Amino acid sequence: MKTATVPRALITGGAGFIGSHLAEALLQRGWHVSAIDNLSTGAFENVAPLVDNPRFQFVRDTITNGIVVDRLASECDVIFHLAAAVGVELIVRDPVHVIETNVLGTHAVMEVANRYRRKVLIASTSEIYGKNTRVPFREDDDRLLGPTTRSRWAYASSKAIDEFLGLAYHRQMKLPVVIFRLFNTVGPRQTGQYGMVVPRFVRQALRGERLTVYGDGRQSRCFCDVDDAVRAIIGLAECPDAVGEVVNIGSTTEITILDLAREVIAMVSGERARHWVDRAGIAFIPYEQAYEAGFEDMQRRRPDISKIKALIGWEPRISLEQTLTRVIDSLRPTSPAPCGDAIEPR
Repeated sequence: MKTATVPRALITGGAGFIGSHLAEALLQRGWHVSAIDNLSTGAFENVAPLVDNPRFQFVRDTITNGIVVDRLASECDVIFHLAAAVGVELIVRDPVHVIETNVLGTHAVMEVANRYRRKVLIASTSEIYGKNTRVPFREDDDRLLGPTTRSRWAYASSKAIDEFLGLAYHRQMKLPVVIFRLFNTVGPRQTGQYGMVVPRFVRQALRGERLTVYGDGRQSRCFCDVDDAVRAIIGLAECPDAVGEVVNIGSTTEITILDLAREVIAMVSGERARHWVDRAGIAFIPYEQAYEAGFEDMQRRRPDISKIKALIGWEPRISLEQTLTRVIDSLRPTSPAPCGDAIEPR
């Protein structure tokens, strides 16, 4: 009797927030997993619990190291390309790094994937849609971006090049490629270092600080739990009909950033905090102060997920409240504060 072959995955950016959750989920499904990460934005502690698993290997290196990536690609069946420079603050502060990492990194991955004819799933972003006001966003919608003089749009443009490149390899070289566009994905292990709003809010609330809301807080987002997103990514990897497609992954439940701040404060400090939150619990920071002069933000960002539903029957299962609970529990200090609530009215 023929023994079934165990699938082998290579995850670029495998020590990052989403990459580490993906590695964990694939291992639980019996896959062999190799993760490569230079730890510039990822963290080894994200994958430290996995290193004793004989089906897991971690390589600390950059994806532009052709010799290393060539070897890893030759030993896998599927490449999950998640390595990227992300986060609005990083984009504004270091646009050269963002552009070079995203464009040159994806080019290096596509070259070795084509050499060994490996299936590739490329992580893209809802930033692709730019300032488009047609909500919900469909995968075939037009894109509207600001001027090149605003570094804000460097990330969206670099990921658009990634998508064009991946789809070109599929059409011209017949390489099996899937593009998935992630909308705001949240959960444990996400860093707030580069502007990610949920871990930033939770850390501020746990420290008893005012939550910093950029702009007026009326901009809305849809937050998808990382476990739901990982389930979608794996489903797309296993779906032959997804090859050559661009697919949204995200929640469709909108919440304003101001209401998100209120919810975090209420969950950390208790319901009684709601009555003073607008008066004293939140600090509003102008975009120009938080990022750069002339910074532009999108008022709404909600995906149309009918395509992924049709392909693999996926939709989110985990509520925002459940996700916030997990994030709060993961960031809450192990030792309780000596007295008082996590946040006191000021």
